[in-house]
Amino acid sequence: MSVDLTPPAPSGAEPFLRLRPPRTPAWVAMYHSVADPSDDPYEITVAPERLAAQLRWMRRQGLRGVSMKYLLEACAQGQERNLVGLTFDDGYRDFVDHALPLLRQYDCTATVFVLPGRLDGDNAWDPLGPRKPLLGADGIRHIVECGMEIASHGLTHVDLTAADDRLLRREVSGSRAALHDLTGVEAQGFCYPYGTVDERVAAAVREAGYRYACAIAPGALTGPYALPRVHIGQDDTAWRLRLKLRTNRLRRRVLARAAVTG
Repeated sequence: MSVDLTPPAPSGAEPFLRLRPPRTPAWVAMYHSVADPSDDPYEITVAPERLAAQLRWMRRQGLRGVSMKYLLEACAQGQERNLVGLTFDDGYRDFVDHALPLLRQYDCTATVFVLPGRLDGDNAWDPLGPRKPLLGADGIRHIVECGMEIASHGLTHVDLTAADDRLLRREVSGSRAALHDLTGVEAQGFCYPYGTVDERVAAAVREAGYRYACAIAPGALTGPYALPRVHIGQDDTAWRLRLKLRTNRLRRRVLARAAVTG
């Protein structure tokens, strides 16, 4: 049986929160670092040239990359056709250097999930591979000024399903407060570190005031606090992107049937 985490719609809520059931975005792409991918045991790094080729492919298919906030608002109005959600996890500094100019060149926006508890730090949670510098306060504010959405990836990148209640609240609510202090904007979105989520964690994200949350493959959880995504990597050339898009459309139909019959 599927578990729907759709919240009750408060007065004055954003349109996408009033959907019953919520629409599932057509496709949400998950990126991480945009840099030299030659030393990357986790296969999460995409070269700037590859990202440019992927964005060109989207344009040739009549697709446009947008932030999660924009995509979900479009879904609420039935206008999500030909939109692709673009997300970048972990808040690597190379987003400003390499991804941002390409997104602007191809008239795209994106959501960047950052770690306000690791400002100007690095990806210390990855035991293998090179240390990658993370965004600081100035970089985060610059991204907002450029029209991108900043959202939370927690404070320090921990597996929230293994966290006690106190640490869970700190990572979820504390990161939202920290981002507001940094940008003056209320963060609407959350991304679960490592993609791991359960009902307790999703409920904590909802109660902290976020409007949506992204996972990877959330299993039986459905709704705006368990949005699935498709990993995009260095090996994703045009034919692989086309295959992933078709596979994701099939998965949407399967998930929709499960939500109705579960």
